[in-house]
Amino acid sequence: MVSRGEKVAVLGAGAWGTALAKVLADKGERVSMYCRRPDLVAQINEQRLNGRYLPSASLPETLSATVDPEEALHQASMVVFVAPSHATREVAQLVARKVPREAPIVSATKGIENESLTFVDQILEAELPGELHHQFAFLSGPSFAKELAAKLPTGVVIAAKDEAVRSHVMKRFHAPHLRTYASRDVPGVECGGAIKNVIAIAAGAADGLGFGHNTRAMLITRGLSEMVKLSLARGGQAITLAGLAGMGDLVLTCTGELSRNRTVGLELGKGKKLAEIVAGLGHVAEGVKTTKSAYDLTFKLGLELPIIHEVYRVLYEDKPVAKAVEDLMGRELTAEFDHEGLA
Repeated sequence: MVSRGEKVAVLGAGAWGTALAKVLADKGERVSMYCRRPDLVAQINEQRLNGRYLPSASLPETLSATVDPEEALHQASMVVFVAPSHATREVAQLVARKVPREAPIVSATKGIENESLTFVDQILEAELPGELHHQFAFLSGPSFAKELAAKLPTGVVIAAKDEAVRSHVMKRFHAPHLRTYASRDVPGVECGGAIKNVIAIAAGAADGLGFGHNTRAMLITRGLSEMVKLSLARGGQAITLAGLAGMGDLVLTCTGELSRNRTVGLELGKGKKLAEIVAGLGHVAEGVKTTKSAYDLTFKLGLELPIIHEVYRVLYEDKPVAKAVEDLMGRELTAEFDHEGLA
């Protein structure tokens, strides 16, 4: 049982990191949030507000921010990594020798690193000392930061190989408005959290072209199929993707107006260029970088994942969205499921 007033280090001060920090701080835990920007640290500490990333949330007195990662980690009984995926390795290297040896280490970041084609669990394994690996847990699921911070009912999944770590992290994050579920399938949960952002770009692009609910439903369902294939190639389980980290997050990100990845696709479908869209967002849209990683990973693993391929061509080869849809619809006809073995 966790006593009130225990300390948590949250490494990252974006919208998602701030929302998770607020959940823990609202429960009475002391949260120290590492942030690189002195101006944002001052605003959080003095005004109880993260005006850049989560302006709608009033932050409790039990939450503070610091530019010093060592200060954030000092005496922490749990550590939460929530930097963008492209910055996770750098943050892990920065704190590798400072992480408390008995603290559960939770990743709430979703994505695949471009250069190495590795998921966040693999990045943490590579950069943090081996004696910490059994303490890893991974939080994922359908959860917009703004809604979580507003205490709207939300469900997430906590994946960890160690049962004690999994149980501990579930209890730390559980709140009246946040229900946590358990999973042992780290590869599956990680895959769902990353790939749903790519499919959301496709779904948004279809909406931008003015297509209807039929198209969106097809993209979500076939996107789930691609998610499952990649997860299985990583050693994950198909059933995991029927849950919160897969279908749950996929539906949210493909349909929700708060989804930055869907917004990227929506604007592409309306004819805007990627650089203009990204500049206007002001926040990270993980799916843009993850698309490149996922595309390259399909060749490494020998997988045919056509939606991911077409999203890549739209983002990185300037392929017209309408042509990408035409090519997807015109592909050779196949069975819905590979295992059916239909002639």
